[in-house]
Amino acid sequence: MIDNNTVTEGTRISIVDDDPSMREAITTLISSIGFSVDEFFSAEDFLKSGRPHVFDCLILDVRMPGLDGLELQRRLVAANISVPIVFITAHYSEDQRRIAMEAGAVAFLRKPFTEQELLNAINASLAIRNKNVERYDEESD
Repeated sequence: MIDNNTVTEGTRISIVDDDPSMREAITTLISSIGFSVDEFFSAEDFLKSGRPHVFDCLILDVRMPGLDGLELQRRLVAANISVPIVFITAHYSEDQRRIAMEAGAVAFLRKPFTEQELLNAINASLAIRNKNVERYDEESD
């Protein structure tokens, strides 16, 4: 269940996964709780959108053709784009998990994961995002 304290109107979630059935299932779940969802087939498509900074949470597959999820995370960090990331993967590796988490990922879920595991990770992401927004607002005052 999503914690109402972390839900804000207009919450935008992005899914980057080359598996259409996975994108569709996650989109259906997330849309059912009232969030806006943008889907991307690849990390390159996500970057080409020119909007990586507008999302409140990024659900990101680790292994994709072309640019993989970990490289996308590195590029976002290097560009100082702060979006909480929930990694999902069918090819679990403790090394990849460690790298992702050390670089700031919120969660690293192994497929198949439960709806509740994903919702918990999104909830944690939104809590982090809201805390960062509050911190920015305080520094701007």
